[in-house]
Amino acid sequence: DTPALVVDIDLMEANLKWGQEKADRAGVKLRPHTKTHRTPALALRQVELGAQGITVAKLGEAEVMAAAGIDDIFIANEVVGKRKLERLWQLARQARLAVGVDHPAQVKALSGAFAREEKPLEVLIDVDTGDARTGVQSGQPALELAQVIAEAPGLKLWGIYAHEGHSYGAQSVGQVKEIFRRSQEEMLATADLLRKAGFSIEEISVGATPALLVADLLPGITEIRPGTYI
Repeated sequence: DTPALVVDIDLMEANLKWGQEKADRAGVKLRPHTKTHRTPALALRQVELGAQGITVAKLGEAEVMAAAGIDDIFIANEVVGKRKLERLWQLARQARLAVGVDHPAQVKALSGAFAREEKPLEVLIDVDTGDARTGVQSGQPALELAQVIAEAPGLKLWGIYAHEGHSYGAQSVGQVKEIFRRSQEEMLATADLLRKAGFSIEEISVGATPALLVADLLPGITEIRPGTYI
């Protein structure tokens, strides 16, 4: 009478291959969000199939995945607090890490933890394209945060990312496609603004499973981060 998780292996494997093929066809990196399964064995399978690395929701998940041997991890969230910054600093010595940022205070705290490191911590600006959960607004607010990052020792601006979580609440396939198109256009315009200001934006990362199930990627997007597709 103990509940157990039952997985249809064939269906799961087909889903995993679908996600990788979606990325390959579009010529982008797949960095799946592992908060759906939180299982190192499945994350390793995603990497084995071709994923660039993984995405996690929080520091604790990153620590578990790194301990399992995954060495390229993006924490698509804001890490705050002295104890967590100490753990982040330790983890950055074990794996390639990137972290989301959306506020100057957080940038300052991260810089304080990494200022003396030989290798800077890669950060991506969290851009709110409609999910209204975390992130700065696209365009000028993102540029202003990029300028703060540029002046912060120990940090390297790697790119920008968005999560179209509001696509889960869409009322039709057409609405999902419209949400995703607008989000991508905002991201591409923001990246262009930052690049014109002299910032090197290596990654333009987007992703929510509903959007990726039904919509295509616009040229210029470099990475997708679906999670529940598994």
